[in-house]
Amino acid sequence: MEKSAKKRIGIHLSTTGGVYTAVTRAVECGANAFQIFSASPRTWKASPVKPADAAKLNELRAKHDVGPVAIHASYLINMCSQTDTVRANSIAAFRGEVERALALSAEYLVLHPGSWKGLTRDQGLKLAAESIEQAIEGLPWQGANFRILIENTAGAEFSLGGSLEQVAELVETLKPCAPVGVCLDTCHTHVAGYDIVSEEGYAETMQQVESTIGFDAVKVWHCNDAKAARGSKLDRHEHIGEGTIGAPAFRRLLHDSRFARCAFLAETPVDEPEDILRNVSALWSLAAG
Repeated sequence: MEKSAKKRIGIHLSTTGGVYTAVTRAVECGANAFQIFSASPRTWKASPVKPADAAKLNELRAKHDVGPVAIHASYLINMCSQTDTVRANSIAAFRGEVERALALSAEYLVLHPGSWKGLTRDQGLKLAAESIEQAIEGLPWQGANFRILIENTAGAEFSLGGSLEQVAELVETLKPCAPVGVCLDTCHTHVAGYDIVSEEGYAETMQQVESTIGFDAVKVWHCNDAKAARGSKLDRHEHIGEGTIGAPAFRRLLHDSRFARCAFLAETPVDEPEDILRNVSALWSLAAG
């Protein structure tokens, strides 16, 4: 789907009533991109996409110029689990995620690689790459405008992807067998210990992004303020501008020309119905000013 040159800002949305309803919800809250789950994020098995639903979603996307669409993979998936059953379930579930993403013509599928507890970090990295390769083997994405995005994590012990170097290693390992890129989360980056708040710290962190994963690999920014302090490893999202990251950091990111082609998608709390509009509006305001 051809897009206009304007900035792409959105939020994670519900698909209650049918997957295509997310487009209407996006338009209603002022978003021109969005993220969804393609099935319950807390179940191993899911039904395939109904062709009529996919057709309606793409018809509405074209009508309203909404996209890209990112799908967030199930929270249960752990591609580097040392437990054979969990890893087998994860491989099957991730294959289903890719199949549904392709059926919906989604541009991105965001994945947390998982926990390597019980292994070494290098063993976890190798296992995650092997599991992802196994899951996607033979899938028909040739010609599709689609990428698997490896997301950085909050840096908790045993969590693969807590550093930019780990994300870069996994992406590099997967390049020969999969269309792959990166999703960076502001909250995760912050609580993992990177400084994106001060002007000097932001510049230094961006140098690290460039030297590890590279700017071109970053396709999506999850824009989430943080409840916890930098370096705390606590993944607790806060409304834009109301946490320990603060509005100026988001303004700087949204105006960074190196990420002009990225989608900026919030995963902020929804305590009240108006919180969705509130956070999308905050991002648009910061992007404008």
